[in-house]
Amino acid sequence: MPALMIPRRPIFAAYDYIVVGAGSGGCAVARRLIDGSDATVLVIEAGGPGIGVPEIDDPKSWVPLGRSAYDWGYDYAPTPRINGRTIGIPRGKVLGGSSSINAMMWYRGHPTDYDGWEAAGAKGWSFSDVLPYFKRCEDWQDGETALRGAGGPLRIERSSSPHPVAEAMLGGSADLGIPVIDDPNGPSNEGAALSNLNISQGKRWSSAKGYLWPILDNERLTILTDTVATRLGIDNGRCASVEYVQEGKLHAVRATTGVILSLGAIDTPRLLMMSGIGDPSELKRLDIDIRLGLAGVGQNLQDHPLVQACVFRSRQPLGPVRDNGGGTVINWKSSAALPQADLHAFPVQGNSAEPRIRELYDLSGDVFSIGCGLMRSKSVGYMRLMSAVPGGAVEIQPNYLAEPGDLDALVIAVETMMELAATQSYAGWFGGYAAPARRLSRTEIVDYVRNACSTFFHVSGTCAMGRGDQAVVDNRLRVRGIEGLTIADASVIPVIPTCHTHAPVTMIGERAADFLLSAA
Repeated sequence: MPALMIPRRPIFAAYDYIVVGAGSGGCAVARRLIDGSDATVLVIEAGGPGIGVPEIDDPKSWVPLGRSAYDWGYDYAPTPRINGRTIGIPRGKVLGGSSSINAMMWYRGHPTDYDGWEAAGAKGWSFSDVLPYFKRCEDWQDGETALRGAGGPLRIERSSSPHPVAEAMLGGSADLGIPVIDDPNGPSNEGAALSNLNISQGKRWSSAKGYLWPILDNERLTILTDTVATRLGIDNGRCASVEYVQEGKLHAVRATTGVILSLGAIDTPRLLMMSGIGDPSELKRLDIDIRLGLAGVGQNLQDHPLVQACVFRSRQPLGPVRDNGGGTVINWKSSAALPQADLHAFPVQGNSAEPRIRELYDLSGDVFSIGCGLMRSKSVGYMRLMSAVPGGAVEIQPNYLAEPGDLDALVIAVETMMELAATQSYAGWFGGYAAPARRLSRTEIVDYVRNACSTFFHVSGTCAMGRGDQAVVDNRLRVRGIEGLTIADASVIPVIPTCHTHAPVTMIGERAADFLLSAA
């Protein structure tokens, strides 16, 4: 069987649609535009094809993909709240985007997350509105139900043989009174469960594999990899073209129907600002000509803070890594008074501590970890350009722990993980505390959280959907004040949902395509 390849096609002066960025949203848009119309589609991706790369295909090898050739290499800026540390933010720079380098978790959060989007001004984005699009994405191993889809582009499976430390999380949760549930994407997400994973037959199932690979031979689809979009061309209030650099040369291509930005919550606002679309004061600071004033571009940045991690000594060698190195999840409440689970945890078959924690504690020998974080974080930040040069420096600031309630919840998360590892279900594995090395006071846990705070890689919200002066796109994902320009990535999320963002961004891509096709 010949190796899968991206066909090399002549580049035309114009296409019906140009999709910039081939991540979770962009792959979905491109596929549905090809399937649902006779349009020509050009996809521009800054990264390489990523096809047949063993470390991408192997679910056990995902962690080193951060800071590799397949990662943009972005950082969150330090603050005193995280003890002056710089936090890396892995973002996929490859066909499939972050779905090609992430932990392969498929999780859509709680229905009220999307009802909250509608309440924030995103009319028509309640859970009942978005559920059909979540289902359309899915090929769930248990088949179609009222809440799950089958036959869609993305294969989703549970582990057939979870690692014992993952199974111990299920039993340990029950020991603590946290329910064990069948499916975190089912009727309730509160409890412990086997993870939903984009893994099948031992290999990663990325958005590129699910959405693009089946249509690579379609003559109406052209994919440019290793190609960086640098500017949008605006003519008479319409986005009419995209400038890009390929092999060191600048080119431009026109879009006769529309341009779709799917570069993610860092590079979509970057491209808008480089094109003169953004907060006028920011554009003036960089001497960029203002084409359209939109104050919300780059604002409203949200991400889930992750305590990485609580590390425990193991009574025995862990053996070969299974699945994605995890295999189970817990969603639970930091307070019984909350309407939904706000905390999330997962096992790690080894040491997953942040660099500062590795400096402060002896983590030698056989260890396992539990990462825990906050999925209903309230802290909000921003991203801004520090240079008008393409590919220049950016400042990315999530303002982790700025809201006192976020820190309070993470203290409870750490306390719960320390209790969890000491339950009877972990008796065969738990050989003592490694980091923290003992049970801590609240004040000590606060400092531990500041040293261990990291990212779930869920950066979102920087071109938020809604109404009002800060809204960048309307409820049909159109950039306000300009024709022919749509955004389909995590930047449009108005309020971060209580989940990994791959699933909601794929859903957003599915909806974006529907909006475009219905308007054509």
